[in-house]
Amino acid sequence: MLMRVDHSVLLLVDLQERLQPAIHDAGAVLAASVWLTRVAQRLQVPVICTEQYVKGLGPTMPDLRQLLPEECVIEKTHFSALADGRLLQLAGGDRAQFIVAGTEAHVCVQQTVLDLLAAGRKVFVVDEAIGSRRASDKTLAVERMRRHGADIVSREMVVFEWLRQAGSDVFRAISREFIR
Repeated sequence: MLMRVDHSVLLLVDLQERLQPAIHDAGAVLAASVWLTRVAQRLQVPVICTEQYVKGLGPTMPDLRQLLPEECVIEKTHFSALADGRLLQLAGGDRAQFIVAGTEAHVCVQQTVLDLLAAGRKVFVVDEAIGSRRASDKTLAVERMRRHGADIVSREMVVFEWLRQAGSDVFRAISREFIR
């Protein structure tokens, strides 16, 4: 049940330029997603990022996009990132545990999470790293995803489970830079 570095992939869903201004508490959602991405990269956890219909919603937010290599970003038109079959083919897509962040919680995040669960993956949705235009839609999505088997977690829960123990050089470095 614990999240493990060697079993996890971080999935960032549709954190895009034209969508973010409409998202409730968008700054906090983006900040949590950037934070998770930086920690994942430090711990060598693969990261996959989706972009929904880039022509309409624009690219991934610059603060996040600058951290990501081109090969881990895929464009999609289906709401679920699994619908076209490419997601699970990317580096990290074969992992058992998906740590999920992104927008909108009640549309693309939820449909992706439900499809991941149906595909036999363990899914951990990072509460402060997901958002919707209306807070009530996020609340409903979180309840539904939990009811169908997703674990709702905080970003610190993810990182401390990835770290597993205190006292190591990695723990001290992550603690100094990200946890304080």
